Amino acid sequence: MSIRRLPSHLVNRIAAGEVVERPASALKELVENAIDSGATRISVVLAAGGVDRIEVADDGCGMTPPEIALALERHATSKLPESLLGENGDIDRVATLGFRGEALPSIASVARLTIESRPAGAEGWARTIDNGALERDGPAALPPGTRVVAEALFAQVPARRKFLRSARSEYAACLDVVRRLAMARPDIAFSLEHDGRRTLSVAAADSRPARVAALTDRALADNSVAIDLERDGHVLGGVAGLPTFHRGVADHQYLFVNGRPVRDRLLIGAIRGAYAEMMPRDRHAVVALFLDVPPSEVDVNVHPAKTEVRFRDPALVRGMIVSGLRRALDAAGHRVAHSAPADIMALWQQEYQHPLSATEEGVGGALFGGPLEPHAPTPIPPPMGEGLRLNDHRPTFFAAPPAARAVPDWTPPPTATDFPLGVARGQVAKTYIVAEAADGLVLVDQHAAHERLVLERMRAALAGGRVASQALLIPEVVELDEPACDRLEARVAELAEFGLELERFGARAMLVRATPALLGSGDPRGLVTDLADELAAYDEALSLRERLDAIAGTMACHGSVRAGRVLSPAEMNALLREMEVTPHSGQCNHGRPTWVKLDLKSVAKLFGRS
Repeated sequence: MSIRRLPSHLVNRIAAGEVVERPASALKELVENAIDSGATRISVVLAAGGVDRIEVADDGCGMTPPEIALALERHATSKLPESLLGENGDIDRVATLGFRGEALPSIASVARLTIESRPAGAEGWARTIDNGALERDGPAALPPGTRVVAEALFAQVPARRKFLRSARSEYAACLDVVRRLAMARPDIAFSLEHDGRRTLSVAAADSRPARVAALTDRALADNSVAIDLERDGHVLGGVAGLPTFHRGVADHQYLFVNGRPVRDRLLIGAIRGAYAEMMPRDRHAVVALFLDVPPSEVDVNVHPAKTEVRFRDPALVRGMIVSGLRRALDAAGHRVAHSAPADIMALWQQEYQHPLSATEEGVGGALFGGPLEPHAPTPIPPPMGEGLRLNDHRPTFFAAPPAARAVPDWTPPPTATDFPLGVARGQVAKTYIVAEAADGLVLVDQHAAHERLVLERMRAALAGGRVASQALLIPEVVELDEPACDRLEARVAELAEFGLELERFGARAMLVRATPALLGSGDPRGLVTDLADELAAYDEALSLRERLDAIAGTMACHGSVRAGRVLSPAEMNALLREMEVTPHSGQCNHGRPTWVKLDLKSVAKLFGRS
């Protein structure tokens, strides 16, 4: 078989395949070029998801006619300064959005590309390339700046075009590209129009948090914490949603390195590690992180589309993200995203309907389950310890006869204004604590809240050395399969730090000699079984620190107050006070909220007072 050169048009189309995968990738190249031109306003117009038309206009520095012609040649770039183009030049020192000499000619080889540009104080010029062939080159009238139009993408490459998705899907990808680039540059105004409809418009903002809030869920501003950390020339900033403000997919994680949007596995893994034990495993945090590092410390040329980067010191970067997020979330204290859903409010507004019909109830029958006489005496609630007597299948309360007895001195309860989570007023379904705060009603899930408190106590004890253990009077034998016993035996030393003392007892059993004192009299068998399952699922994928956190979370779940336990007012208030001073108490170890608040305005609406 003979070896032969490929025609130039095939070479260009092969090169285009590395850069132009779909309309969104072409749009990304064009918008990044507009950003690098020094623009303060960028306008994007799409048709049919960008397949039929992509137009990007900016008010940047513009290009002269020779520069337009040079920009359409392969291996030409404005990304590198002259000082780096010599024999000793270092292409790793890229300070702009990338080294992409293939972008414009690649797009022009698979579409009809028109570039119109005009520098300030000069005449405008236009050049059109139709699938690699020069079609027009001449003057053009336009304001200072550049306008690039790509039409009929892949029209002459049917093998590529048939693999494009629907116009709606391609538009969604384009919108995500513009949103991420607009988030990276809050100093630039962006607008996006699709099929004649304006779908995105943001003015220039002074700060990244303001731009992030404008481009994402506006509720993020009230349910997030600010990130600010600097270490060894690396600067980390941005915003991070509270652990209870999460999403079902990871599309709401926006990561930027030196202003470049990336989807780097190292950064995503660091975010997952920072939110470990604070979020359900099938949910994802909402974050926007901006990492600025010296250009020599990061390689941006490891991927043709520049969506992945390589750090010179990945451990430093991962540690910065984990510690920066953890520090900010620790400072959030007991904050939690607790907005009441609309359907829940609607349920509160429904009127009570008794199972009996109106004719069966009679006047006032809805209260006691049967008709009452017009002048029936007012029922008197029974004193503490009294029951109720049944008469004709209808409950009627009777007061106990007065008796002479000593009455203890009564101390008024504290006012609701004294504490952020209010003062406990009662318990519902032996599961939820009802508290009164100065600005509303607070409902607390006693099991979820105590689970977080036990976990944080265990972490604090572990930081001081090891968790105190409580020896069992009679060691308990827990039977498991052999692989589970092998996993537990390999972690005996780590588990001992948490106060859980295990010993191998034959091939298929473990002997429990002591349990953590913080857990009280729990269920050693259930605890050991759950730990074996946790190690089987996540042992290999987690680091030692993350593995210890997972163990602590499982133990805390077994040692917390269970739903169905009646608590005294003193116990309920003690739980509320500890929540107010415990980090991350707004969510349990599995990411569910531990408390919600119904503000007084919402209560007033329920009764038609507003």
